[in-house]
Amino acid sequence: MVDAHQTFVIVGGGLAGAKAAETLRSEGFTGRVILICDERDHPYERPPLSKGYLLGKEERDSVFVHEPAWYAQAQIELHLGQPAVHLDPEAKTVRLGDGTLIVYDRLLLATGAEPRRLDIPGTGLAGVHHLRRLAHAERLRGVLASLGRDNGHLVIAGAGWIGLEVAAAARSYGAEVTIVEAAPTPLHGVLGPELGGLFADLHREHGVRFHFGARLTEIVGQDGMVLAVRTDDGEEHPAHDVLAAIGAAPRTALADHAGLDLVDRAAGGGIAVDSALRTSDPYIYAAGDVAAAPLSLSEDTPQDTRLRVEHWANALNGGPAAARAMLGQDVSYDRIPYFFSDQYDVGMEYSGYAPPGSYAQVVCRGDVAKREFIAFWLGADGRLLAGMNVNVWDVAESIQQLIRSGAPLEPGALADPEVPLAALLP
Repeated sequence: MVDAHQTFVIVGGGLAGAKAAETLRSEGFTGRVILICDERDHPYERPPLSKGYLLGKEERDSVFVHEPAWYAQAQIELHLGQPAVHLDPEAKTVRLGDGTLIVYDRLLLATGAEPRRLDIPGTGLAGVHHLRRLAHAERLRGVLASLGRDNGHLVIAGAGWIGLEVAAAARSYGAEVTIVEAAPTPLHGVLGPELGGLFADLHREHGVRFHFGARLTEIVGQDGMVLAVRTDDGEEHPAHDVLAAIGAAPRTALADHAGLDLVDRAAGGGIAVDSALRTSDPYIYAAGDVAAAPLSLSEDTPQDTRLRVEHWANALNGGPAAARAMLGQDVSYDRIPYFFSDQYDVGMEYSGYAPPGSYAQVVCRGDVAKREFIAFWLGADGRLLAGMNVNVWDVAESIQQLIRSGAPLEPGALADPEVPLAALLP
């Protein structure tokens, strides 16, 4: 039971933290709610940073989860620009960077993730960028516009979702773009070789150059400015700016120092939580990018499988789920991983989890050449592990239902657009 004399603290001012605070109030919690954010901006959503806002199609104010006045109206106490630097589970306290000590009854860690850094010479040059925060996007938006005006070159290290979305934005401004990627295709760890090439073709059609099978070894500069990059195969590429888009690492330092259970970095890292998003401490919860939750695609999923999902939907749904669990409600967070991307005139949604090596075949329905199709990743037993709809809409829910059913599926029926997806459900 919770009462008006209790204090719930949320560490992390992203979407997960903001939606958790909103849910606490909408579920009737009348105690203190304290939201701690190490950025000076109010909580905001991250997808626009590499999509609409970066493209110049959305205004800055559109990224915020709530209007600033909402927090006072909802009696959410904000600590902006103040990082949490120490967590003491025994004393149930959080200490902020300015020395403020906050006592909690329940705590939610929604600390998110941070960009992985290039460990090579030249990263201190002025033209080296990362994209994770609103300030990053503001700076990069100006850089892309300048590169477009001056016919400048952007080199992107990494052909993941961020790298590809920034490449699309850069080309829309007219900048020259080269992507350096160690794998043989873009998105190799997500889509595998079968469909990664589709995104390579898409970007090549828009003038992007790829350099696969290579890694950056040096960023060459003069007078503090970027001039070129070098790769481990001896190549050199002209560059005026460089974006490091080589993934993100969960921000687990606070949890680690507090002795909470973590997941091994080789398995994706993150704070280990149960199905109620509760950590190894019964009064501390975790949600969003930092949480490694049990993966439950179907009844056949191994019980000890954990997955850390770095996508918008996980923050959107995980924050409220954690808030309800903090209130003592019966929560089982078992959402199927979902994400979306927009690049040029191609929009896609992906549901499920099928890393390379986990599936037996990929089946497509629709017109792959026109980029209007659905791809299905099937296990050796015929069960659907994941599905991706490309420029085909209103099917994500059906795909997720097929994954959840755990039923073996006939590839021919999956490939046949005349067979409704709903008809394949057991």
